[in-house]
Amino acid sequence: MRIVVDAHGGDHAPLEIIKGCCMAAEEQKDISILLVGRKNELQQVITENGLPAKRIEIVDAPDILTMEDEPSSVLKEKQYSSMAVAFRLLKEDKADAFVSAGNSGALLVGATLLIKRIPGIKRAALATIIPSAEGPYVMLDCGANVECKPEYLDQFATMGSIYAKSCLKIENPRVALLNNGTEECKGTDLHQKAFQLLKKNPFIHFTGNIEGRDVPLGGCDVVVADGFSGNIALKLSEGWGKFMSLSLRDLLTKKAKSKLAALLIMGQIRELRKKMDYKEYGGAPLLGVTKPVIKAHGSSDAKALKNAIRQAHIFAESNMILEIEKSLAKE
Repeated sequence: MRIVVDAHGGDHAPLEIIKGCCMAAEEQKDISILLVGRKNELQQVITENGLPAKRIEIVDAPDILTMEDEPSSVLKEKQYSSMAVAFRLLKEDKADAFVSAGNSGALLVGATLLIKRIPGIKRAALATIIPSAEGPYVMLDCGANVECKPEYLDQFATMGSIYAKSCLKIENPRVALLNNGTEECKGTDLHQKAFQLLKKNPFIHFTGNIEGRDVPLGGCDVVVADGFSGNIALKLSEGWGKFMSLSLRDLLTKKAKSKLAALLIMGQIRELRKKMDYKEYGGAPLLGVTKPVIKAHGSSDAKALKNAIRQAHIFAESNMILEIEKSLAKE
C-alpha cells in the first residue's frame, strides 16, 4: 500500500513529518510512503538527522502552501505545492491514501474539487476520534462545514456510523445529535429538523440528543454536529485533556510524599495520559470523498503523524467508501 504525505504541512514540518513517516514505515512493513516536498531540503533533513528513510520515496514539489494562503490557491497559485502535488498523485491512483497536517481549508477544497465527493454526498465532513470514559467515539463534522442543513447532518450520521463500524470495529454504533438539551424539541430549527431525519434514518442506531457535558462520559459512539459546534467541542476536549494532564503532573510532583505516590502508580498515570492524548488517534478522516484523505493536527509531532498514517492505512484497507455508496443507493 502506498500512502502519500505532505512533507511541508503543519507547524513542525518538515522534520517531525519525516520522523513520523520513518516511524510508520518501520512499524507497518506493508506500506511505502511518497513524501512530497522540496526534494533537496527533505534529503538534507534526512541526512543531517540520520533518519532511516526505508520505503520512503521523495517526490519533488517546489512550492509550499502556508496556513495563511487562501484555500483555493491549492488549485491555481500553489498548484506545485506539496499539498497540490500530493492530491494529484492520489487522483491518478499513484497512492492509496493521503495525509496532511497543513491548511485545513485547502485540504477540503482539494479533496472536494480534485478527488471529488462520492455521488449523492452533499458535503464532506471531518470525523475526529476522541477519547471518552467508555472508549473512543467519532465526532463529525469538526470544522469542514460551519453552516449546515438538516440533510447534511443526516448524511454525517450515516457516514460516521459506517466509519465506527469499519475502522473502530463497533458492531452497532450509537449515534447522538449534539444539542443544548436532550429533549426532542431542543435546539435551533436546524437541530429540530435534523432530529426528525435522524429518527427515520434506517442506516443508524439513533439514540437522541446529547448535551456537551455528557459526551466525555460516554453513552454514544458517534456524535453528529455542524462544523462550528463540532470544532468548538473538539478544541475544548483537547484543552481539557492538556489541563488535566498538567494538573496531574503538578499534583504528583509538588511534594516528596506525592512524588513517592506517583512512583507507585506510574503505570496507571501513563495509561491515563495515553488515553487522553489526541496524538494516539492520529488524524481526522475526511468522509464523503472518493479516496481516503486524513487531516492530521496542525501541531502534529512525529508520533501524531505516525498514527495519522496508521489511520490512513486502516481507512484504505476498509470498504467504507463502498459502504457509503451502497447506503446512498438504498435511499
